[in-house]
Amino acid sequence: MSSRRVDPMTLSTVWHSLQSICKEMRHVIDRTAQNYLIAQLHDVSIGIWDAQARTVAIPIGLSVQYLGGKLSVEYVLNKFKGNLNPGDVILVNDPYKGYCCHLPDWGFYRPIFYHGELLFFTMVRAHQMDTGGSYPGGYFPNAYDIHAEGICIPGIKVMEGDREREDVMELILNNVRWPQGVRIDNFAQIAATRLCEQRITALLDKYGKETVLACVEEMFSRTERAVRTTIERIPDGTYHGEAATDDDGTELDVPVWVRCKLTVRGDTIEVDFADSDKQRKGFVNCVFNSTYSLALSAVFMFLDADLAEYHNEGSLRPITIDAPPGSVVNAQYPATVGASPVSVGNQVIHSVVNAMSKAVPERAIGCWGLRYGHYIFGHDPRTNEKYVVTTFDMDGGTGAVRGFDGHDGPCSMGSLGEVLKGNVEEVEMRFPWRTLCWEFAPDTCGAGQWRGGSGMHWEVENLGSDAGMATGSSDGEIVRAPAALGGEPTPNSKACLIRDGQKTTIRGHRLYQLKHGDVILKITGGGAGVGLPAERDPEKVWRDVRNGLLSVGKAREIYKVEINPQTLEIDLEKTRILRGKN
Repeated sequence: MSSRRVDPMTLSTVWHSLQSICKEMRHVIDRTAQNYLIAQLHDVSIGIWDAQARTVAIPIGLSVQYLGGKLSVEYVLNKFKGNLNPGDVILVNDPYKGYCCHLPDWGFYRPIFYHGELLFFTMVRAHQMDTGGSYPGGYFPNAYDIHAEGICIPGIKVMEGDREREDVMELILNNVRWPQGVRIDNFAQIAATRLCEQRITALLDKYGKETVLACVEEMFSRTERAVRTTIERIPDGTYHGEAATDDDGTELDVPVWVRCKLTVRGDTIEVDFADSDKQRKGFVNCVFNSTYSLALSAVFMFLDADLAEYHNEGSLRPITIDAPPGSVVNAQYPATVGASPVSVGNQVIHSVVNAMSKAVPERAIGCWGLRYGHYIFGHDPRTNEKYVVTTFDMDGGTGAVRGFDGHDGPCSMGSLGEVLKGNVEEVEMRFPWRTLCWEFAPDTCGAGQWRGGSGMHWEVENLGSDAGMATGSSDGEIVRAPAALGGEPTPNSKACLIRDGQKTTIRGHRLYQLKHGDVILKITGGGAGVGLPAERDPEKVWRDVRNGLLSVGKAREIYKVEINPQTLEIDLEKTRILRGKN
């Protein structure tokens, strides 16, 4: 059926139905998963592809987990060619064989048939509470190779005809530390794929196969035209961007660089990472799928905002991503890749945002506060059980956008706000850690005419027994993520361990042993600024001082705004002098 025969109302209904199905799938996971990271913080991604592995709907999730999903679906199609049937569910987490991100992100794929014909695929990928390896969590440095990071699962059927392959699942779950919890989360993901199958079947029953497929083709065409039209408005040329992570976790304190050359030519964009550093021994390497996904998400930030939830195969066609094999952005087996969603992964986004801000200065974006997390694993005396916990609570806010200050609170540019921060009550109920302080930290916003979002002061006490802490999901102690148009980059982060009143510095990409009563304190940098700080509206500077986000001294030093420390009123005359105005 020709796409020209699809009436606008039907097209809109089918298009939005596919988006709604994805959102309903996430709701199923929210209600049934037990992993704090999945159920509460939403480290999960969902999408729909067609039988040619073309991207149909991807409104939910982290770009690193699903924007390159077409490569994973192609892999499943090729591996199981002639051996896919209704009720099959395939599990994949291998970054090299299955085009995934890193080992903790397990993807469950379900082929969707209609009257015996394969028409669609759905995928749910989520970060498991454990995937084996040397330590819980998956973010630990100095692994010998990827096999030391956890169990590597190529495409394997875990369900056939909607019946569990018990021997396969037993083998997989025997290689993780919390098999019952992981099993619950796995079946939450599988249930979501089953729901998708039911909803798409109902959609096909209502409108017919030809109409639904014609709507999908029209969706692709319309989105491609919209993306190409936006790109055409960008001046042709080559723009450069770069960003670095602190180190690779093995060769410490030696930054690892990602560099991109972004070329706009007519209605196309080419992103070339050929000048990036070579593949490293440490665990920050990205496989191509991750680089592809993250670079696309960075470009999408500069396109029409109305497309944000509707990107599909049409959006991908005008954009080419190149990354040389053997580089830190296209690592080759058996390189370790555990930290890649944070270290190097975020830098892929930062480098492209840096370049695009030069190409489209009217939409310039400052990078977000760098991820500054950790995994803590230990024993909870209240339950007499092991636990593992990570949070995003200490992450700084978003970068500014030209015309707007950054938001205070959202975490990690790689998540684009999809991953949430938790709440104190939930954390203290689940884990033996008491929150002592959790608030915005003063003087942690990247300065600019439009400032970045605030960093955090986060402080917790260990009420459990001895524990371990892997700081692999940390960055920003040495490097700072780029600003735009003369703004200041993200401020650096710092952390310390307080034991018996003595402070010891904590560094990222390392392992630490913790004792009962230890306090972990983190002060994190916020988002980067956009525009010259001395051009910021003095009233906005004054408001930040009144709200405790900015000190009087920094207001004078950085923004050239004089504020009386007693009355907190702006001294307009001294401000004019500081800013060199008559």
